[in-house]
Amino acid sequence: MNSTPPRVTVGRGPVSEADVVAVARHGAGVELGSDALAAIAEARAIVDALAHDVKPHYGVSTGFGALASVHIPLEQRVQLQRSLIRSHAAGSGPEVEREVVRALMLLRLSTLATGRTGVRTETATTMAALLDAGITPVVREYGSLGCSGDLAPLAHCALALLGEGDVRDAAGNLRESADAMREVGIEPIEPAEKDGLALINGTDGMLGMLLLACHDFDMLLRCADLTAAMSVEAMLGTDRVFAADLQALRPQPGQAVAAANMRALLANSPIVASHVGPDCTYVQDAYSMRCAPQVAGAARDTLAHARTIAGYELASAVDNPVVTIDGRVESNGNFHGAPVAYVLDFLAIAVADLASISERRTDRMLDVARSRGLPPFLAHDAGVDSGHMIAQYTQAAIVSELKRLAVPASVDSIPSSAMQEDHVSMGWSAARKLRLALDGLTRVLAVELLTAARAIDLRAPLQPGPATGAVVAALRETVPGPGQDRFLSREVEAAVEFIRSGAAVAAANSALPQPLQGVSAEH
Repeated sequence: MNSTPPRVTVGRGPVSEADVVAVARHGAGVELGSDALAAIAEARAIVDALAHDVKPHYGVSTGFGALASVHIPLEQRVQLQRSLIRSHAAGSGPEVEREVVRALMLLRLSTLATGRTGVRTETATTMAALLDAGITPVVREYGSLGCSGDLAPLAHCALALLGEGDVRDAAGNLRESADAMREVGIEPIEPAEKDGLALINGTDGMLGMLLLACHDFDMLLRCADLTAAMSVEAMLGTDRVFAADLQALRPQPGQAVAAANMRALLANSPIVASHVGPDCTYVQDAYSMRCAPQVAGAARDTLAHARTIAGYELASAVDNPVVTIDGRVESNGNFHGAPVAYVLDFLAIAVADLASISERRTDRMLDVARSRGLPPFLAHDAGVDSGHMIAQYTQAAIVSELKRLAVPASVDSIPSSAMQEDHVSMGWSAARKLRLALDGLTRVLAVELLTAARAIDLRAPLQPGPATGAVVAALRETVPGPGQDRFLSREVEAAVEFIRSGAAVAAANSALPQPLQGVSAEH
C-alpha cells in the first residue's frame, strides 16, 4: 500500500502546518494552483513595466543592501540576479536536514504564489518541480542572521534553480544540480529582474523549523502528561490534586488540558486506589508530581502562542521590495525575523523546563529515601546492580544542556552589509537550537518513561490503570521488565524511538475513551 501523502497544491492562500509536515517530512508532492499562477503573472507584468523605467527601483534596476544606490544597466540585469544568488550562497558547515530545506522551499513557494513578489511564473514552477521531484539543495548550517530573511540558506536553494551547486536527489545521492535536474526533465532558469531577490528574501527557514517544532512539541507535551502520570503511579502519588474544580481555580487553558489528560490516564488505577484510605500517611506529593499540569500547561500555552505567530507568518508575503495590491513596488522591513525568533526562543525555554521537571520525577523514583518503598535505583540487587542510576545521569546531562540552549538567540544582534543591515533577529540560530532542545526533551522523557515503567512493574501485585498499563505493555514488546543489569543504552534508545514515533501516546490512546488532548493547530 502506498503511504505517500497526497500532493499539496500551493494557491494564493497560506499553506498549513500540516502541509509543511507532509511535504518536508513525508515527501508529499507539490504543485501550483491556477489562482497562484494567475497572481504571479499579474504581478510580473508590473515588474516588467518597471524594468525599462528611467527611475531606479530596488531589486529591479539597482544593487542590493549597501549597494542599493548603484544603478544597473538593462544589459547587466540578468547577471545582477545571477551574481546575487551566487554571492549569497555563502553558507558553511554541515548540511542542514532534508526536512528543513524542503520546508523552507515550500514556504518560499507559498510567498511567491501570493503574487506580491513579482517573480516570473517559470521561476515559481521550477521551484515547485524541484520539490515535486524530491531534489533537495544542499544548505549549510551557518549563514543566516535572520534579517533580510534567511538569505544564505535560501540562496543555496535558488542556486539549484540555476542548475548550479550541489543537491541531493530523491534517493539521497549527492549530485550536481544540473545533472539531477536533467535526469528528471527540469530546465534550469535564466533569472530576470527581481527573480533572484524574490527567491532569497524571506523568513522561510526559521518559519519552517518553527512549524516542524510545533508539530513535534505538541506530541511531546502529550507524552509529558503520560510520563508524569506513570511517575505518579510509580511513586504512590495521588490524582486528587488534578481534579477539575481545583484546576478551575486558576483558569490557565493549557493547565486545564494537561490536568484533564492526567486524570484520564490515572482513571481506574488500582495502584492509585490502593492508598486513598485513612491509613495513608502521605500528606501531599512533591512539586514535580503535584505541579505537573501547571508546568506542562504553561508549555502548552507557549506553544499555542507560537502557533498563533506562525499562523500570521504563513499568511504573510515576506519580500523586499513587494508588489502591492494597487500595483506599486515598495521597499519594506517585513523580512525582519523578530516575531518568529522570539517564539522560537520562548519554546526553547518551555522545553528546558518541561525536561527539568521530568528529570526531578525520575530522580525521586531512584532515591530510596523518597521513593516510598521502591528499591534503590530500582536495582534488582542493589550494590551488585546499579539499576537506572546512570540513566538519570544521562537525563541530568541533557537537562543541563537544555538550560544552555534556552538562552535566547533573539536578544543578540550583529551589524552587517556595511551597517545598512544594522539590526538582525538571529531567528535561524534560535530555530537550530530549538531542534536540538526538542531532541533532548524526547530523550529525557524516554528515560522517565523507562524508569516509571520499571517502578510500576516493581509495585506488583498492584496493577496500573488501563491507559498506563497499555503503555507499559507496549514498551515491553521491545524492552524487557525488571531484572539484573543489562546494556541500558540500547533500552534507552528503544524508549526514545517509542516516544518519537508516537507509539507511546498511541498505546495510551488505545485504552482511553478519548485521545489525549494536544494544542490546536488551527490559526
